[in-house]
Parts: sequence; structure tokens; C-alpha cells
Amino acid sequence: MILITGVGGFAGSHLARLCAERGAEVAGLGRGERPNVPELSAYERVDLTDRDAVRAAIASMKPERVFHLAAAASVARSWQAPAEVVDANVGGSLNLLEALRLEAPEAALLVACSGEEYGPPQQLPVDECHVLRPQNPYATSKAMVDLLAASYADAHGMRVIRTRAFNHTGPGQSDTYVVGAFARQIAEAEVSQPADGKAVIATGNLDVLRDFSDVRDVVRAYWLALERCEAGVYNVCSGRATAVSDILTDLAAHSPLEVERRTDPSRLRNNEVMEIRGSHEKLTDATGWQPEIELTDTLRDTLDWWREEVAR
Repeated sequence: MILITGVGGFAGSHLARLCAERGAEVAGLGRGERPNVPELSAYERVDLTDRDAVRAAIASMKPERVFHLAAAASVARSWQAPAEVVDANVGGSLNLLEALRLEAPEAALLVACSGEEYGPPQQLPVDECHVLRPQNPYATSKAMVDLLAASYADAHGMRVIRTRAFNHTGPGQSDTYVVGAFARQIAEAEVSQPADGKAVIATGNLDVLRDFSDVRDVVRAYWLALERCEAGVYNVCSGRATAVSDILTDLAAHSPLEVERRTDPSRLRNNEVMEIRGSHEKLTDATGWQPEIELTDTLRDTLDWWREEVAR
């Protein structure tokens, strides 16, 4: 059995679909009601910060492979409630690691960490040897989870794979993130049919460059990493830096409307890192993984998904 925490989330739902396509039985853990993920054969409603409940769930399920994707992932929320985010991410991960150590020590575990842990890059591309210098409470919590997972591998001989995924996007992503925010605004403008044929899009800094991957490529990397990698840490990224302005231009190319850009001061960040680009060489050497989905296809699919959401 494969167990996915955070199975109802953006990456989790895509991962569940991939696992089912590969013939695996998929179960989930989450704190909310059973998510609308058809691939789930079993689901337990468990708060990962509840140590005893997590241990009981692992004892009952006895998973062979575990993908730990559950996290409080909003950077903005982490500034508003840092203790809550750290408790959820670090405490929940510790409870899961302990439960697996005690109840399913042979299970292979992938812990989804983040490229945010690196902070401002000292060199490009960023590889796994780069110093960790997280710049917000969310990123700091993920660095703590990363080190905690590594210590369990070292101290207890558990097979723990840590993946540091850079920006990933695709159909199903919320408008909390830049691609989803642009796509939602365009989809809403298409429905409203403005008389001037323009979609006015609120933006932050369009000059920054980020390493974007399709979420479907990312979850395929997770699958291959847990299947083929030795315990350790692996970047999941495209290896390419794309300007946010180009993201909006490409999305606009998929719409009949003319897109007008308007800077929203509330979307600007202090101390913005202008370019982030990772290296996936270590993961590729270990698994053969390469990103396969072109960014323009990712953006088209994301916009189509938001069109469906807005139409509901």
C-alpha cells in the first residue's frame, strides 16, 4: 500500500492519480473530510499533530511506501502565524517519522521539502550542496523538517528520501500562487466579457525569474525518487529560469482578450530574490528523470482548469 499525506492538496491529488495509474493501492491521511480523489482506496481523518492518532493510523495501515506532502505551505500565512506553521510542519513530520519508526520501520518514505530552503542563491544553478538560508517562517519550517528527516535516516537506518521541489504549477493550483492568480483573473475576465476586450491583471514584480515545473512532472519525480534513489536529498526542478512577465505573456496568448498589466503594491515583496534556478542533475543521474511537459502546455492546462472553476 502507498500512503500519501496531504492527498487532497494540489500535488497530492496529482500524485494519487499517478500512483493508481501505476497499479498501486493508494491510501491517504488528512485532517479534513475525505477529499474528492477517486483513486483513494482508503482514507483516515487524522491531525498529524496528534501523535497517538498518527501512530494508530500507521499501525493500522502498515504502508510499504509513504509520500509525506502535507504541509502548511503559504509563505504569507507563515508570517502571520509562524508558530502555527512551524508546529504543523515540524510537529506533524516528527509524529509521522516516529510512527513509521515504531510501526512500519521497513517503509520507504519520501518527505517533500522545498527549494525555498536555499534562500538567496550564492551561485546558479543551485545544487543540493548549497547552504540552507531560508528567508521566511515557512521555508525555515521546511528546512527543519528536512534536517529532522535526515537525522531519522542516519540514526535509525530508515530509507528517507528528501526532495526539494522548486516552483511547480499546473491544473488545480490555487490562486495563492502566481500562475494560478494570473489564470484566475484571465478566466474571470473572459466570463465578464469586458466591452474593451481587455483583461486587467493585478501583478507583483514581473521581472523576477523563477524555476517553474509542471506538477505532473514533479509527482513523477517523486515516484521515481522513492522507487530508485538511495536515502538522501534531491532537487526537483526544471533547471530553467523563466521571467514572471513571460508567464503572463504566455497565458495571454491562450486567451482571446488583450491583457493589460497593472502593478498591485500589495503583491510586491521586500528583498525580492531576482533569479532562482536549480539543478536536477543528481536526481537525473539516480533515476533518469527529466522534465517532459513544456511550460506553454502547463500554462494552457492551468488556464483551462480555471475556466472550468470560474464557470461553476
